[in-house]
Amino acid sequence: MTSARRKSYGVKGAPYALPSPTTTLRRARSAPYLFLLPATVLFALFFALPIGYAIWLSLHKVQVKGLGLGSGARQEVWAGLENYTDALSDSEFLDGALRVLGYGAIVVPVMLGLALVLALMLDSDKVRLAPFTRLAIFLPYAVPGVVAALLWGFLYLPDVSPFSFVLEKLGLPQPDLLDGGGLYAALSNIAIWGGTGFNMIVIYTSLQAIPAEVYEAAKLDGATPLQIALRVKIPMVAPSLVLTFFFSIIATLQVFSEPTTLKPLTNSVSTTWSPLMKVYVDAFGKGDIHGAAAGAVVIALVTLVVSFGFLRAANSRNKRDVSQGAAG
Repeated sequence: MTSARRKSYGVKGAPYALPSPTTTLRRARSAPYLFLLPATVLFALFFALPIGYAIWLSLHKVQVKGLGLGSGARQEVWAGLENYTDALSDSEFLDGALRVLGYGAIVVPVMLGLALVLALMLDSDKVRLAPFTRLAIFLPYAVPGVVAALLWGFLYLPDVSPFSFVLEKLGLPQPDLLDGGGLYAALSNIAIWGGTGFNMIVIYTSLQAIPAEVYEAAKLDGATPLQIALRVKIPMVAPSLVLTFFFSIIATLQVFSEPTTLKPLTNSVSTTWSPLMKVYVDAFGKGDIHGAAAGAVVIALVTLVVSFGFLRAANSRNKRDVSQGAAG
């Protein structure tokens, strides 16, 4: 009895035939898109689609006929740029933008300055307990913004603050940080306390990436530790400084949690203290979802223009420095 001959590999119609070169090439070309598909779907659903819907809302308004009662009395109609004109001419929105500018003028330079100094100190050869120190500095960043604002808010209240108790026992004046000009210092302190650690880690990581040969060459040339920090370390971590400045600008323009959390503790913080708070009041307080969408789009556009304008200026300066160095 003879056994049936097995079909060899590669023969057309064989159960274990290898795919054709065309099929293999097609699969290789489609593989990257299959890997990108989950991220693309998530980006479209949770980023692109909400932005598109916000823009669509900002270009419409609700038209009320008569008393606004009955079916068809309230209709959504095309508004064009009317909502944007109203947002840009709103005194509360503009006043909030000015307050945010003053807030950012305090937060950004102080926070980045402290982050740079702390990173340079931790990068020193003489530092002790560096892992613990890094964790201690970074730890406030892990605290949610609302929780941090509540903690500092109660520390600012004279009736429950231990600082006020100590100052009273020492016979020293007790400043009211929740009123007047002290409010800017109070809000800035919360942001600086929470954001310095993150920026420090970014700068410190860049310092660790600098080759040790660079420091050795500087020491052989007679450079002191201060000169190495100013003339070697800081210029070489300039890209990290640009990145942290970029993130700080975005966070400053979108400040919301800190003033909203401190509002119940003081009358100095209005419901429209920042532009985002004004958008929140319009959407959920007044029910003007279309005007709120226009305000949100304006904030996003300003953030985009300021951020990319700064990045373009930084890139132009880097290219100019490189060209001057090559020419020299």
